[in-house]
Amino acid sequence: MKISRIFIYDEPSVPEIKINNLAKFLEETLDVPVHVRKNFFSHFKSDRSIAYKLASSRVFNPYIPFEAHTPTEEEVNFEAKSFENNLESGNIILYDGFEIQKIINEIIPNEELSDDTFHLAFTTRLGCTYDYEDYRYHGRAVICANPAIISTTGIIEAPAKPREYYIIMQQSIAQGLNLDALKDQFKGKFLEYHDSNLDKVIHGYALQAIFYHLTAEPFCDSKDCILYNAHWQEDLIHAQINLGKLCEHHQRIIESIKKHE
Repeated sequence: MKISRIFIYDEPSVPEIKINNLAKFLEETLDVPVHVRKNFFSHFKSDRSIAYKLASSRVFNPYIPFEAHTPTEEEVNFEAKSFENNLESGNIILYDGFEIQKIINEIIPNEELSDDTFHLAFTTRLGCTYDYEDYRYHGRAVICANPAIISTTGIIEAPAKPREYYIIMQQSIAQGLNLDALKDQFKGKFLEYHDSNLDKVIHGYALQAIFYHLTAEPFCDSKDCILYNAHWQEDLIHAQINLGKLCEHHQRIIESIKKHE
């Protein structure tokens, strides 16, 4: 398996990801041309039929496997408007990540669906996957496939904050205290929306998606590698911000891939 070109799709409502910097990083790391495009659904001029499918992929009960529903006119309108101008819903909406991936795959023209062409789309939609071990949906930062999806909301919400944060948060809510002070207390311990460090974090998630496409093994067991599958924000910050590099093992794999292209 090799990659001859990569298309990455921007999420303009989150300028902190710095899409052009990611393109440069991937080109230097993989020695492959990377093409930056605007928001996926805007680039391919999606219509209301696509908005309908996206609205149908929403998850309402996180404890049962995916069941498509008939969306309301309001839900379809929300998705359609987001194609050109991503709108805030006021709360976090869950989507089945594999359903979104399927929708994206159906939109990409056949001439760009070859195995050596890799697509990576950024979105604010929170893609989730159902886990049959604990019988519930879990938010994901990345849906590894081709096309792959990185959720900026998932980066913030999927890896857990420090345990102490949740304990103090529950105590503060019970006492009717303002939670702003809590965020200040734990500042730097987890990522926030529009965090300036998002541009570093997406490097690791992008490589996870690409490694999955190339080797079917996207993650590393070492917390000192940006391919580490962090379940805690502290581990995410350590691997992808404080260190921000591949371990020796995965660096060798990259070099081997480049030699055989």
